[in-house]
Amino acid sequence: MRILLVEDDHLLGDALSRSLQQSGYAVDWAKNGQEADIALTDQVYALAVLDLGLPKLDGFEVLRRLRARRNKLPVIILTARESLEDRVKGLDLGADDYLSKPFELPELEARLRALIRRGSEMATPEITRGAMSYSPSDRTVRINGIPLDLSARELGVLELLLLRTGRAVSKEALVEHLCSWDDEMGDNAIEVYVHRLRKKLESAGLQIRTVRGLGYMFDKNED
Repeated sequence: MRILLVEDDHLLGDALSRSLQQSGYAVDWAKNGQEADIALTDQVYALAVLDLGLPKLDGFEVLRRLRARRNKLPVIILTARESLEDRVKGLDLGADDYLSKPFELPELEARLRALIRRGSEMATPEITRGAMSYSPSDRTVRINGIPLDLSARELGVLELLLLRTGRAVSKEALVEHLCSWDDEMGDNAIEVYVHRLRKKLESAGLQIRTVRGLGYMFDKNED
C-alpha cells in the first residue's frame, strides 16, 4: 500500500515514515502543504496522513483542494490541535478520521487499516481464494490455516491483485503501489516478486495469470 505522509516536523516525520515502511507500506513524505498538494494531484495513494500546521499551505487548505478535485482519498488528520472547532472544521472539509498528538503508533496503524479497508474492496473481515485466506485487519496470509511467510513487497503485490480481482494489473501500477519517491524498481523486480508469489501460492491452488501486454491478475472464479 502506498500512502502519503504530510508532516513538517522532521523528527516525527522520519520516525513515522520508518515505522510505516517497516509495517509494509510504501511512504511518500511531504514536508509542506504545497508539496503535499502537488503529490495529491499527480500521484495515486491508498491514504493520506495529514498534519494541519504546515508551511506554505496549511492542512485545511490541502484538504479543501483535494476534495474540490472530487478526490475521495481517505484522509486522517494527525495534529497537535485539540480544539473542538478544529476537529469539526477538519471533518466538515472531508477528513475521514482525526488523531491528536501525542498518539500511540499501534492506534495510528489500526486507524490506517480501517480507513483503507473502508475505501477499498477489502471491507470484509477476511478474503478467501481457494485454500488461501487474507486478513486485511492485520495483513496476514494463511494457507490451510498455516501462516504464509511473505516479504513486505510480496504482500503488497498480493494485496493489489486481490483488490483488483478479475482485472489485469500492470507492472507500472504495481511499481506505483509498492514504491515511495526514494525507491527505484524496474519491471524485472516485479517479475521476481510475482514468480516468488506463484511458488508460495501453489499449495493453495491459486494461479497468478499473465495477461499479455497488460500485466497480471487473479480470475474471479478462483474462490
